[in-house]
Amino acid sequence: MMTFRNWVLCGAMIMVTACADPDRFGPGSGAGVNGTRTNGLGSSDVGVSALDPTSIGYFNQTVGNKVLFAVDQSTLSPEARQVLQGQAAWLTSNPSFSAVIEGHADEQGTREYNLALGARRANAVRDFLVSQGVATNRMETLTFGKERPLEICSSEACYAANRRALTNISGGLGS
Repeated sequence: MMTFRNWVLCGAMIMVTACADPDRFGPGSGAGVNGTRTNGLGSSDVGVSALDPTSIGYFNQTVGNKVLFAVDQSTLSPEARQVLQGQAAWLTSNPSFSAVIEGHADEQGTREYNLALGARRANAVRDFLVSQGVATNRMETLTFGKERPLEICSSEACYAANRRALTNISGGLGS
């Protein structure tokens, strides 16, 4: 009769063996196009998709999905405008995608003030993208104020990282 230890070892070996074959449930079940790994939703890993100029990974990593703001400001800096010009060009050349623009603030100030500031930041990004030819009906804005910080600490470096607008892309042929 097997001891408990033997049962555990046997179970571990079965799990390791099952995980070792990506096509164990049939051809193509564990790999995407050209043998690239997929996340189960049909899209490739970010590292692979970042090479495809029509992918969300490329948008996030190469074009840039984030712009930063100065303290208590919703005015776009020259650096932010440059990133947004790239976003507009990408969105124009990839019309099957849409964008949700999130406005964020640092932890200084009241919740209400930061929600309003986040909304102004998201709207500033949307308005700039519209001025560059992106259709309004392809974009939505949300504000999170100080509710979703990237950095949590009481230093200017953390505050600066949290004063942002983030453009999240969705849609495409696979959706």
